[in-house]
Amino acid sequence: MKYMRHVKINKKHIQQARKMSDAMGQLNNSITKGQGNIIGFLGEIIVAEYLNIILNNTYDYDLVYKNKKIDVKSKRVTTPPKSYYECSIAALNTKQKCDLYVFTRIKNDLSTGWILGYLEKNKYLNDSKFLKKDEIDLDNNWKVITDCYNLPINKLKDVKELQ
Repeated sequence: MKYMRHVKINKKHIQQARKMSDAMGQLNNSITKGQGNIIGFLGEIIVAEYLNIILNNTYDYDLVYKNKKIDVKSKRVTTPPKSYYECSIAALNTKQKCDLYVFTRIKNDLSTGWILGYLEKNKYLNDSKFLKKDEIDLDNNWKVITDCYNLPINKLKDVKELQ
């Protein structure tokens, strides 16, 4: 899809993500028990690099760009994204004080990432569908592992619009 940004992940990205992950440790309520830290940090790193800004990692947001507080949400994947694949935000994470979300996907082997797009926090929460833990998402037959809000990638705005 033309609005997604394909990013080649390099050794420098991985080293930086590992260093950040080691420094942070395991977060409370981590769905992956800390296993997703590197994936999450790689998402933040590639978005910061794309926007040509410095990471500003806090509990509530990861980046500040043009006075907007951005929380980057990343998902570990095995295949390139398709427009109908869904972005997810755990219900626990909706209390974060950010202005917008940027979504990324990072390949399991850490070779490739995709910046999928962005959406204002309020718009995302209004437009997404809420799913409860253990419910089956009928769009993809996925068993929900924690209460979350899902929205298809094709409902996101092009990250280029942020620039």
